[in-house]
Amino acid sequence: MKTKKTIRNKTAILLFSVFLVIFSTFSTVYAQQQQTSDESALSTKFGIKGGLNLTNLHSNNFADNQLKAGFNAGIFSKIPITPGFSVQPELLYSVKGNKSDYNNFVEGNGQYRFNLGYIELPVLAVVNLAKNFSIHGGGYAAYLTNANIKDVNDNGNINGITELNANDFNRWDFGLAGGVAFDIEHVTLGARYNYGLTDIAKSGNFSTTVLGSAKNNGLSIYLGFAF
Repeated sequence: MKTKKTIRNKTAILLFSVFLVIFSTFSTVYAQQQQTSDESALSTKFGIKGGLNLTNLHSNNFADNQLKAGFNAGIFSKIPITPGFSVQPELLYSVKGNKSDYNNFVEGNGQYRFNLGYIELPVLAVVNLAKNFSIHGGGYAAYLTNANIKDVNDNGNINGITELNANDFNRWDFGLAGGVAFDIEHVTLGARYNYGLTDIAKSGNFSTTVLGSAKNNGLSIYLGFAF
């Protein structure tokens, strides 16, 4: 019998394969130039970007595993290879994790928010389906810099923050990423889904008892400005 972990991995591979098929089809048939009105030819662009993360953990260990808001911010470059096709490396700080509710006599009502801060390096293939609309897909590598748990009561007040030792988790995370973006001159509005392939918990560590085989998962919505 196939395990759920195997099914998830095959699903991720299938999604990435579908993107490659879309890329090979549209890059030759419907490719459009990615340049602004003040440019006479394609050129490499650099920029800054930032936005909202909505993340949780894909795992069977949690009965209550809700989306948690975080943020992403950093720099990017868009390197044109041919009209309609670019490679986009990025360097970001990205906060991921999840949240779960509690309700008991001692603590009352509230939420535990599990925060994981990463330095993240996505490398994406970008294919323009129209002059101002593109799809992108690829992979990312991320390094865990910090972790904590916030205790937030039902009024939104923080009861306390427990800092966690990042060495108790796998420092490196790898995964797949794909999404869409709208480009209007030097401004980009985009959305991206990130699918982690690496267990957050370090094998043989106490974190494995709590997290099991949990992996990062979530949606990023961002705004970018190119120069």
